[in-house]
Amino acid sequence: MAVSAKAIDELPGVGPATAEKLREAGYTDLMALAVASPQMIADAAELGANVAQKIIIAAREAVDVGGFETGDVILERRKSVAKLTTCSKALDELLGGGLETQAITEMYGEFGSGKSQLAHQLAVNVTRSEDDGGLNGDTVWVDTEQTFRPERIRHMSDALDLDPETILKRIHVARAFNSHHQMLLVEKASEIAKDFPIRLVVIDSLTAHFRAEYIGRGVLAERQQLLNKHIHELMRFGDLHNAVIYVTNQVHSKPDAFFGDPTRPIGGHIVGHSATFRVYLRKSKGGKRIARLIDSPSLPEAEAVFSVSEAGIRD
Repeated sequence: MAVSAKAIDELPGVGPATAEKLREAGYTDLMALAVASPQMIADAAELGANVAQKIIIAAREAVDVGGFETGDVILERRKSVAKLTTCSKALDELLGGGLETQAITEMYGEFGSGKSQLAHQLAVNVTRSEDDGGLNGDTVWVDTEQTFRPERIRHMSDALDLDPETILKRIHVARAFNSHHQMLLVEKASEIAKDFPIRLVVIDSLTAHFRAEYIGRGVLAERQQLLNKHIHELMRFGDLHNAVIYVTNQVHSKPDAFFGDPTRPIGGHIVGHSATFRVYLRKSKGGKRIARLIDSPSLPEAEAVFSVSEAGIRD
């Protein structure tokens, strides 16, 4: 839920002109300011570093960033967490029963490993009832690499005896042309959620634009700050709407002295520490895929085998 523009104006050191510059730079609410760096705010609003720091501190106090809760309060909130099926029992079990709401699930792997196929399956499944492993909801799909295929939705819907036209009407797709546009589309998702029950957000892929636009070590810090802000917006959407956040990620295409492991995902520690569940996908023989759970708050590292067919994701 975006905080009103007036709230930004009321922060110490933020007058109307500064507020307008911040909004133009994409800082449309207090949480966006609270998780930014002083340098980013200083550059965006043409301020001194000290003033920018004061604005950030005031924003953090206003939204209670870093506030403490007792464990019983968190346990009560966890009761609202729901699970979205993948249509593969093995993959669901790997993830503790399916993809969690109020969490970011990141799937990374090489081209053709099944990341986008799984996204299509989730967009179909989320429309189903909770008894059938769905969430009775719609999908917002931010498409950065033109991977969305309505034909795949049709195939997967038919395989589950669902009406493809009804399912397609419940998937809200927008193509992101650059990283800034990608971030704005997450803000737009909050507006869509006022009219539709958005229970799944797909970002396919999370890092492609950031990787293409911020090349070299000189801009690495700026890229990571923007990615951090983007991921925090996604987390907040998931919390507010009890939604599943599903993001795909690329891997480094070849090993070298700097990157090392060719299966290492893009985005560094920012993405690695922000994703609640991190799963590495790789191809196997005969249309099979192997999913390895790399990171989770409570589940052990393990593997599951699933298949990708015309019908969709299956065991």
